[in-house]
Amino acid sequence: MAVEELTKTKAFIHHLITGRWFMIFASCLIMAVSGATYMFGLYSNEVKASMGYDQSTLNLISFFKDLGANLGIFSGLINEVSPPWVILAMGATMNFVGYFMIWLSVTSRIAKPQVWQMCLYFYIGANSQSFANTGALVNCVKSFPRSRGSVIGLLKGYVGLSGAIFTQLYHAFYGDNSKALIFLIGWLPAAISFIFLPTVRALCITPQPKEIKVFYQLLYISLGVAGFLMVLIVIQNKLNFTRVEYIVDGTMVLLLLILPLGIVFKEEFKLWKNQNQTFTGRADAATVIELPQPEEAHSAAPSHLEGTNTSCLKTVFKSPKRGEDYTIFQALFSIDMLILFTASVFGVGGTLTALDNLGQIGHSLGYPKKSLTTFVSLVSIWNYLGRASAGFASEYLLTKYKFPRPLMLTLVILLSCVGHILIAFGIPNSLYFSSVIIGFCFGAIWPLMFAIISEIFGLKYYSTLYNLGAVASPVGSYILNVRITGYLYDKEALKQLGMKGLTRQNGKDLTCLGVQCYKMAFIIITASTLVGCFASFILVLRTRNFYKGDIYDKFRVELDTAENLPTFGTTTNNAEEPDKINTK
Repeated sequence: MAVEELTKTKAFIHHLITGRWFMIFASCLIMAVSGATYMFGLYSNEVKASMGYDQSTLNLISFFKDLGANLGIFSGLINEVSPPWVILAMGATMNFVGYFMIWLSVTSRIAKPQVWQMCLYFYIGANSQSFANTGALVNCVKSFPRSRGSVIGLLKGYVGLSGAIFTQLYHAFYGDNSKALIFLIGWLPAAISFIFLPTVRALCITPQPKEIKVFYQLLYISLGVAGFLMVLIVIQNKLNFTRVEYIVDGTMVLLLLILPLGIVFKEEFKLWKNQNQTFTGRADAATVIELPQPEEAHSAAPSHLEGTNTSCLKTVFKSPKRGEDYTIFQALFSIDMLILFTASVFGVGGTLTALDNLGQIGHSLGYPKKSLTTFVSLVSIWNYLGRASAGFASEYLLTKYKFPRPLMLTLVILLSCVGHILIAFGIPNSLYFSSVIIGFCFGAIWPLMFAIISEIFGLKYYSTLYNLGAVASPVGSYILNVRITGYLYDKEALKQLGMKGLTRQNGKDLTCLGVQCYKMAFIIITASTLVGCFASFILVLRTRNFYKGDIYDKFRVELDTAENLPTFGTTTNNAEEPDKINTK
């Protein structure tokens, strides 16, 4: 009897760690430590001071950071021809190498690198984020095609929280040593990705009527994490915490991060119980099918993942209907993608410029150093709320009221203009409000944009198209951050030195103080954001008929058909590849 119980326990443990809900849990943890690029404001002053950079040089490095974080075309293309564990392993390696070299440079453990070398280190470290996003998020969306808004909102929400999570963990591990934060960013994401390498892969399952309720339960836990972090931020801004108190806070954060495991255990136990009942004659248990790896796609893909024998170059300008599977070139040259790209360049570019310069903006306006850490943490919290609310709310509004996602994207971009205006005119204490608005809008844009791409252009090449949309971010960042904001900041700083009768000394950073440092730059950013808002509204008009229909009807038919698939262990004449069909 004891042997039988041990066998059942082992079987359930195997079922648990290979199940789709455990994959969601693993992906949440991977994403929770994959937002290092959003913490640039915490250690940018250390980089600037130790390397002797001016603001233009720092903004150039920031651009390569943003370029790496969002230039995920390579990870998308690799994911088309390799299993997810390859993407996650590559990302983990790149993350450690890039940030470890930055840490060695900032702590003077190696000779001072050239500017192009620092740009390369930041690019490599940040580019690992796109590998983690592709490996985890894309496979979760393919596994839950009818809940894609909720999936993207949940996972992207954890990315938004990563800044606040890292802040608590680095205080617990290293106290107030901001240089050590760079080292933590290097090793922690790599370790978590390697732990969950075998877990993340694309799965397909027969429909479960309460699936969305599970996602809401996971959302409530993530809201609890965000609320706890918000309370910590407020208290830490008012009081001076000791190292022991930081360790207790960090431990609580870790416990909250693994709390979803309880929901995962409950859901997987239900599926495992149904599996055992299936062997005794029950026919309504859920069936999980592991989607074929890319090299098997042509022979074993579901209908919505099947390819054609027609050359993609011959059909590049013959786009299918919206919602069907576009090829990469068809999507790249479509008017809808061009409009969405334009909206993202100016919408995301402006908010990203504000986030990257938040520490410098606060310093210019005379905010104390403790407040600067508060701004970054507030941005992380509201970044999360923007991502989670945009994902879940847009899914609810689309399903219940046919409210199109492009319209919500337009409204979010318009709201971000308020935050830019507050920064431009430097109203006393307004940076708290502007950091909240910009953090929320920056977070909300991403799940909306990625969901729109999946809905208009299909899921067949989603790993590549997902990353194609993300390229808009570094393009906007380069135009608005490097070419405009950095240039105008240094120009005003030199003007202030001249008024004092001083000249810039070599090896010393260029500092500007006052409202004028960022005023003109953010007036320009506000105008450009309005351009992005207008472009997004054009997409609303073009896709209004598409969103009036049932955009998930295709997956509903396919998943209903999947219910008739033979269950492993059931007598059938079709004995095709049992290693690919696993009853959960």
